[in-house]
Amino acid sequence: MRHCIDQTVNFVRRQLTNAEAGHDWWHILRVWNNVKYLLTREPADALVCELAALLHDIADSKFHNGDETLGPRLAGEYLNGIGVDENRIKHVQEIILNMSYKANLGHVTFHSPELAIVQDADRLDAIGAIGIARAFHYGGFKNRELYNPGIPPDPQQDRESYKNSTAPTLNHFHEKLLLLKDKMNTDTARELAASRHAFMEQYLAQFHAEWAGGLPAQ
Repeated sequence: MRHCIDQTVNFVRRQLTNAEAGHDWWHILRVWNNVKYLLTREPADALVCELAALLHDIADSKFHNGDETLGPRLAGEYLNGIGVDENRIKHVQEIILNMSYKANLGHVTFHSPELAIVQDADRLDAIGAIGIARAFHYGGFKNRELYNPGIPPDPQQDRESYKNSTAPTLNHFHEKLLLLKDKMNTDTARELAASRHAFMEQYLAQFHAEWAGGLPAQ
C-alpha cells in the first residue's frame, strides 16, 4: 500500500504543476491529511480513501470545459497502470464522480463509507480560514466582483445554475460554504467543521461592517 500511495503522490504532483492555487497540490495534501485523520476515527478502506483523496482533482471539470468524466477516466487509467485491483479502481472513480458539491445538487445513487470520508475531507478544506482564502483566490482567477449588494445570493440553486454562476465571490459563502457544516457525513467531520464555520461567520460580519463604512463588527 505504501508504495502505491508514494507513486500516486508523485503522479499527482506532476499533474497539478501550475494548477490554480485553490486546487493545486497543497489542496490535495490538505485533503489527504484530513482523510488520514478521519480514518483514525471512522472505519473504511484506507487505500480507497487515500487514493481518491490524492486523485480527486487531477482534472477538475471547471478547468476542463465542464467535462465531469475526464477526472475519473484519468484516475482509472493511472490506477490500472500501477496494478490496483479493478474493484478499488471503480470505487475510486465513483468517489471522484460523486463527491463534489455540484454533483450532490443532482441525484446521487452511489454511497459508501469511503465516499463519505473523502467528501468530508474535501469539504473541510472549503471552509474556515483556508476556505475563505480559496474562495477569493478562485474569484480573482475568474475576475469576479468581491461583493455586489445588488446581486443577492441564491442558496437554492440547482445544479446547472450553480455550475454556470458568475456571481460575486461573497455570494459563494451563502450558496455553498455556510451550508457545508450541516452536510458533513461523519461525526468527526461535524466536530471539526464547527469552529471553521464560526470563523467564516465572524469574517462575514467584519466584512459587512467594513463595507458599511469601517464600523467594527458587533
